[in-house]
Amino acid sequence: MAKSKLLEMHNVGIVVESLDNAISFFKEIGLTLEGRMRVEGEWAGRVTGLGNQSVEVAMMVTPDGHTRLELSRFITPPIIADHRTAPVNALGYLRIMFRVDNLDELLSRLARHGAEVVGEVVEYEGIYRLCYIRGIEGLLIGLAEQLGNKTATDIVENVQQKNAAQ
Repeated sequence: MAKSKLLEMHNVGIVVESLDNAISFFKEIGLTLEGRMRVEGEWAGRVTGLGNQSVEVAMMVTPDGHTRLELSRFITPPIIADHRTAPVNALGYLRIMFRVDNLDELLSRLARHGAEVVGEVVEYEGIYRLCYIRGIEGLLIGLAEQLGNKTATDIVENVQQKNAAQ
């Protein structure tokens, strides 16, 4: 039997209280609503391990069409934990990051949706301007604006060269 290989990262899931507000917020970042529906019943609960569930789902897609953000609002069973105010060094999945083309302009638009910069906007080695924001419902989101032609691969190579020289 041939070994399975990874084909793509399809989506990241986030559970929210208000699907309408979350859709509006992520549209402001630049994602497009691909579809919205209710998923319910035992078959869905067999996948999640939650039993008989009812959840409203909205699938948002990035401009390149390759990655999706699945927003879910659980109707049943009720929410049992809330990790939205955890700091960036908390264990588990905590944030997603988007690369944007004009960080300052986007931050001003997101502020109208209640988003706040967590620390400050910083520049990393002339390659990126970065920040974390608390967005809709306190979700932690990273935003990065690439400066020039250098990429994350250039960062890794730069760090490896520095480590080899030491």
